[in-house]
Amino acid sequence: MPSISIAFLRAWPGPARSLLELPPELLVHIFGYLPGPDLPRLAQVCGAFRRLLRTDTIWRRRCREEYGVCENLRKLEITGVSCRDVYAKRINPRVKSGRFMKILPDYEHMEYRDVYTCLLHRYRHILGLWQPDIGPYGGLLNVVVDGFFIIGWMYLPPHDPHVDDPMRFKPLFRVHLMERTSATVECMYGHKGPHSGNIQIVKKDEFSTKCNQTDHHRMSGGRQEEFRTWLREEWGRTLEDIFHEHMQELILMKFIYTSQYDNCLTYRRIYLPPSSPDDLIKPGLFKGTYGSHGLEIIMLSFHGKKAKGTKITGDPNIPAGQQTVEIDLLHPIQLPDIENQHNFNELSRIILEVQEQVRREQQQEEEEGAGCSRQSATPQAEQPAQEGDAGAEETADRAGAAAQGSEPASQPFVLPLGVISRNKDYPRTCRMCFYGTGLIAGHGFTSPERTPGAFVLFDDDRFGFIWLELKSFSLYSRIKVAFQNAEAPSREAFEEMLKNIQSLAT
Repeated sequence: MPSISIAFLRAWPGPARSLLELPPELLVHIFGYLPGPDLPRLAQVCGAFRRLLRTDTIWRRRCREEYGVCENLRKLEITGVSCRDVYAKRINPRVKSGRFMKILPDYEHMEYRDVYTCLLHRYRHILGLWQPDIGPYGGLLNVVVDGFFIIGWMYLPPHDPHVDDPMRFKPLFRVHLMERTSATVECMYGHKGPHSGNIQIVKKDEFSTKCNQTDHHRMSGGRQEEFRTWLREEWGRTLEDIFHEHMQELILMKFIYTSQYDNCLTYRRIYLPPSSPDDLIKPGLFKGTYGSHGLEIIMLSFHGKKAKGTKITGDPNIPAGQQTVEIDLLHPIQLPDIENQHNFNELSRIILEVQEQVRREQQQEEEEGAGCSRQSATPQAEQPAQEGDAGAEETADRAGAAAQGSEPASQPFVLPLGVISRNKDYPRTCRMCFYGTGLIAGHGFTSPERTPGAFVLFDDDRFGFIWLELKSFSLYSRIKVAFQNAEAPSREAFEEMLKNIQSLAT
């Protein structure tokens, strides 16, 4: 307990027989340690407690400790710049330098209790990471407490093919108090500044947004100007700079499809994957190259003997939510020497040999499983371990040691001739390789098929995948953002989340 509280106790003439006999200052200090949701029940104990709980320092502490609010309602001027101006200029493009438009509340007459109860606590269920339902395209929304706002930031990959560049982000909506007891929801989509919106919590781990003034999304130059602006933001170039006709069609298709939603979207919660000391690298979110589709976001997670890459953003071929790659950690691949790595046929031979080995092992497991089912129906004497079982265990132990052991020495790496890579600056050394499969499909997710490939681990933050059938290479780079409120409550909850987003995509 802080020294000031100890001084209060020492100054008190005798032992207190009830809490009401303690000094009010000490009670306020004690109440400040209680969780915010418990304070309304405490206020029901008696009138004295109810009056004490109107003390704003209690609620200021709750805002800071539960939601990270560090600003001071009574002193918003910092380093000579008003926080109101900072927020207005950062989020509202209509605010000119040296001029503040009346779009934010009068914080001088607001209380922390109002901020806590009417804003932070009321909208706490939408904090965290979310995937919008935008058909096959998906997305990544991060809802955070930012000062006295709750803001939904849409995270976008860097411009293709610069996979190592930082993520881009733009606000889609914000919630704040324009009046003491009423939170205001504003849509931030479009180019005319904030305007009226609405948020509805549909059910647990799902909410929806609605724009009430979609005319604010329109531009004076019509759809052509909107498309040119969207193209510069999304791809960092003009349509004339994109010479590939198929890529032009995909880009135009995405604009037509995504713009029809007008920020009226449904979002479903996603969690960051849980980690384990045995993981090959730290799981998390990565941005990767996907040919004509540009850069996309995937989630790398580990599941025992396998690792999975699940799409958070997608495309018309493989939609968001689908498992784009699967890595078999029990089957490492030994790359040929650097001279033979240029030979695509040599790499293809190695991968197909491992694929055949995996097929035989799966067939053997199915036969053994069927045999075990027959044995369980007819009790028999215990059988000694077979030689094949010992061999399988030895293979698992050897692969497990490769995946979980000490960091191996790097080896030279180069893509075979004929393999297409959007990013020519891929690493020229790698740690290890594993057999894996990649999901390919026709337009509209028709005829999906898992095809063989090679997972190449470069370092803790980068890996690649060689799609054998497509003769294509995808490079992935870690998204280095500290997302809050994104941890899964349990591994079971994370697995259930993966199943849900995949079923929705299907």
